[in-house]
Amino acid sequence: MASNCAVIFIGPPGAGKGTQAKRLAHRLMVPHLSTGEMLRDHVTRSTSLGVLAKPLIEAGKLVSDEIVLRMVEERLMRPDSREGFVLDGFPRTMPQAQGLDTVLYRRGFEPPLVLDFHVDREMLFKRLAGRRTCSLGGETYNIYFQPPMREGICDFDGGALITRADDRSEVVAARQESFAQQTAPLIQYYTDRGLLERVDGLGSLDEVSGRILDVLKQRKIANDRL
Repeated sequence: MASNCAVIFIGPPGAGKGTQAKRLAHRLMVPHLSTGEMLRDHVTRSTSLGVLAKPLIEAGKLVSDEIVLRMVEERLMRPDSREGFVLDGFPRTMPQAQGLDTVLYRRGFEPPLVLDFHVDREMLFKRLAGRRTCSLGGETYNIYFQPPMREGICDFDGGALITRADDRSEVVAARQESFAQQTAPLIQYYTDRGLLERVDGLGSLDEVSGRILDVLKQRKIANDRL
């Protein structure tokens, strides 16, 4: 991998970036970093940052960019991040991106490669709003792509299939709109710097992974590990 190289995955909810980010991190033998997991880890360990974040999380408020960026920087100082990392779903806004640039520069990392997951908006809506979850065992279905054998009934235990609050159509539409508004400037920011590559997120897991690896090869990143 290029010395201290960062790979960032951005994309709307339902694009599949989380799955692909984990796959790539495993392939490159570098850590997969998620700010959500960092927050939970700091709160669980009652670190100084976790103590600051816990009351905000419990109140349903957003944790400040300053706290999140300090968590990111702390994570990048660990030995397993020395050769690089895959950052999943962060940054989401311009202030976060600019703050992350400062952190990466301070820690001696190369400018990041940013992978922008692109999936048709209608497809994204069906992936999320079509999701149903078993009320007993938690198995998941999709009424468009992976329906149960009997409508509204889990194939495994006969439990009723429910629509989670986050999967309601109005919530999904609002999340899509929020992402589009927040992230459009971010995409332009990385594009202007020549750091962004768009990846088609449709297809099988292996097909999408193949496209990602092709981008890394073209960019001459981690050729010895691909």
